[in-house]
Amino acid sequence: MKKITSKTTLKDILDIEGAEKILMKNRIPCLSCPMASFEIESLEIGKVAKMYGLSLDTILKELNCLSKNDSKEKS
Repeated sequence: MKKITSKTTLKDILDIEGAEKILMKNRIPCLSCPMASFEIESLEIGKVAKMYGLSLDTILKELNCLSKNDSKEKS
C-alpha cells in the first residue's frame, strides 16, 4: 500500500484493516456522521483533521505504521 498523506481519502484509509480503530481513537467524527457516507470518497484526511482541529501528524503516523504492518502481512 502506498503512503497515506493528507490527501488520502477516508474511503482509501478505511480499506486498511484496523484503520477505523485509529480514526475513532483520534476522534474523527466522520465515521458516525450520516452525511459522510455520501462524500467519503472525496473526504481527505487532512481536510477532516483541519476542520476538527485534530493532530494530522499523529493520525498519519499511526495510519502509516498500520499500513506498513498490513502490507508486510500480505507479502
